[in-house]
Amino acid sequence: MPVVTAGHEFVVVTGLSGAGRSTASNVLQDSGWFVTDNIPPQMLAPMATMLREQQPEVMRVAAVVDVRTRNMFEQLSEAMQELGDHGWKPRIVFLDATDETLVRRFESVRRPHPLQGDGGLLEAIQAERERLGDIRSVADVIVDTSGFNVHQFSAKIAQIFDSERGPRLRIAVMSFGFKYGIPLDADTVLDMRFLPNPFWVPELRSKTGRDPEVSRFVFDQLGADEFVDRVVAMMDAMISGYVREGRRYVTLAVGCTGGKHRSVAVAERLSRELQGPEVGTLTVHRDLGRE
Repeated sequence: MPVVTAGHEFVVVTGLSGAGRSTASNVLQDSGWFVTDNIPPQMLAPMATMLREQQPEVMRVAAVVDVRTRNMFEQLSEAMQELGDHGWKPRIVFLDATDETLVRRFESVRRPHPLQGDGGLLEAIQAERERLGDIRSVADVIVDTSGFNVHQFSAKIAQIFDSERGPRLRIAVMSFGFKYGIPLDADTVLDMRFLPNPFWVPELRSKTGRDPEVSRFVFDQLGADEFVDRVVAMMDAMISGYVREGRRYVTLAVGCTGGKHRSVAVAERLSRELQGPEVGTLTVHRDLGRE
């Protein structure tokens, strides 16, 4: 019987309806993963065993799982344990999005939510969110798809599951505006509103944190450089822990009021300074251009 090695990965992709499960499935399939869709959790381990016996060359498997029914949390937990016992490295990727985003997506395609029945769309979304709360809490990776178009989301999924020859940890450094909400997938949130806002400087108002003039203004402020230095030191300690715990992907969210000036400038700098031999960074400006 073929032996499952440490290189065999099994990823369960789940999450809210409308959050992008189909897109994630397509990206993984294009990246060379063996992907199966709509498989019940209790069938995950038997499928993995069959693949091990019939296609031992398959090293990376992804299963898109719909877990809206009430008893699926226990079944999925048991399946993940069984996969681990058989030598696979199982992970759960949970796709999330804001209620506003999900409503907009369902309305744009003119399809009912699977739990909608005779009720309203928002109530169905909230009911599904409640049902999936336990699974979200144990997910290895949470991806908030709210601020992405399909191409941006595809790029993020590809980056999360990039070649294992790459860095041991990947950090998404995401700028955002607090007035649009904190990213749902943030592991650590930084608040840059303690710095003066370039918005109130007429010649900087129309520019962004990517522009050198805005960046200079931000880092000329008292405490800005010290703050970044301390964040880098803090993240160095956290990175070591993430690597020890086997984490592959984390999101560092950097916020200001509108996500245009301070958070963008700081995110750009943090992304550069955190990059290293074992750490790859991806800079995402969620709310840039939204104003």
